[in-house]
Amino acid sequence: MLVAESICRIAVLVSGGGTNLQALINSEKRGDNPDGKIVFVASANPNAYALERAKNADIETFVFRDEAELLSELKARKIDLIVLAGFLKILSADFIREFPDRIINVHPALLPSFGGKGCYGIHVHEMALDYGVKVTGATVHFVNEVPDGGAIIAQKAVNVEHDDTAETLQKRVMEEAEWVILPEVVSGLSTFIRDRKE
Repeated sequence: MLVAESICRIAVLVSGGGTNLQALINSEKRGDNPDGKIVFVASANPNAYALERAKNADIETFVFRDEAELLSELKARKIDLIVLAGFLKILSADFIREFPDRIINVHPALLPSFGGKGCYGIHVHEMALDYGVKVTGATVHFVNEVPDGGAIIAQKAVNVEHDDTAETLQKRVMEEAEWVILPEVVSGLSTFIRDRKE
């Protein structure tokens, strides 16, 4: 697939089902990110359903064994922006330094609440319910060497209902927050990066 040189070339790193990846693919199909294109989806998990979602959208996929292999593939494809979408591995400081301010992550809470090592997936929503918060949401942030510690780019709040379970809360946060702000941020950064390339 030929992609214009000036366009922002996006890689998405995944570990599981790929619902956030699908939100990005859908956004691209709608024409909401004219300056960027997902050209590469990679995972350390060969069974990640996200890889099937990518193949169904004619996006190149790759299963990597280690960080060095991943880094080599990203550089070979001249990737401009890396999106962590349900990616459960912690990237090393050396890896992150290769892409300064070019790696973003979506987190299912309003950081700095319920963030850091071990705070991912359904666990985050269990923590929010245990704590008794009335409002939660999602955050898109830059990735640095501190897990969930990079600068916040966007947040969207979601109300916690009195009868929520971790599963119902997870679904609402995805639908009302993650799938909204992640495509918006990716589109904005794509335009910024494309403008700097031209």
